[in-house]
Amino acid sequence: MKVLITGATGLVGKAIVNVLLSKGVAVNYLTTSKKKIVVSETYKGFYWNPSKGEIDFSCFEGATAVVNLAGASISNRWSKSYKEKIRSSRVDSLKTLYEGLKENDTSQIQSFISASAIGVYPSSLSNFYIEDEKKVDKSFLGEVVQKWEQEADKFNEFNFNVAKIRIGIVLSTLGGALPKMARPIQNFVGAAFGNGDQWQSWIHLDDLAQLFVFVIENNLKGIFNAVAPNPVTNTKMTKEVAKILDRPLILPNVPKLAMQLILGEMAYLLFASQRVSSKRIEKKGFIFQYSNIGSALEDLYLTKTEGGKSEETSLDKKFV
Repeated sequence: MKVLITGATGLVGKAIVNVLLSKGVAVNYLTTSKKKIVVSETYKGFYWNPSKGEIDFSCFEGATAVVNLAGASISNRWSKSYKEKIRSSRVDSLKTLYEGLKENDTSQIQSFISASAIGVYPSSLSNFYIEDEKKVDKSFLGEVVQKWEQEADKFNEFNFNVAKIRIGIVLSTLGGALPKMARPIQNFVGAAFGNGDQWQSWIHLDDLAQLFVFVIENNLKGIFNAVAPNPVTNTKMTKEVAKILDRPLILPNVPKLAMQLILGEMAYLLFASQRVSSKRIEKKGFIFQYSNIGSALEDLYLTKTEGGKSEETSLDKKFV
């Protein structure tokens, strides 16, 4: 088995690569930075430029599965130009992969897995979402995810299974939302946002990486939510982070208007509420190692740190 990955040098990509390499699975990866190209027996980089539709066809050689993680971060201020970058980076990557596969022999490929996001689900304090939900959140993020998935659906034209993984809030001390959430708490200025009742569907980075590999190994198709079995409210999340960091929460909740003034439209991320089910992937046999927020945070802050600094992954040590 060999897996071709886009976004392999990002937070989630590195974690997936580490799982695959630990299982003896070789990895090809696409990168827009020639400086990040590494060539080894089991880990080989190839250049591409999705904005120009450029891709090195050699990346497909021997690949039995393709994992698409490419896309600009949504955690930067949503200016008009950056919103276009968020949208185009996702769509252009899939278009470039699609055209590349059309020009090559795909008979050895068994599965195509594309990242997506739970931001597609309408914000709600009461709904509990499963993958069959048809309504789309009326927000910029909802629009982006809808177009992202529509582009991924085009791969159903090929003779391999297609899966879409809707990712929740990824918990890791190496990047993503958690360090940004923890920083004010560590500095004694942490507080929940708004009324704190908004649901946050999260997943430990290790579980997310294992979930992607599980989908590859079992050649699954369709949509799967990549969230832990027990979503929490923003208030609960904030309290659990404060507890693990041994910090008091002494300030009142942060008003929505204040965050809108600071972050602009991007503040929507802090107040959107999506309570999402993990039952479909569990019914396929996937077992979460971290199903509760407390155990996930304990692992991240008490098990995987030394002297307060997060440990590097084996991929960081070998290739970066």
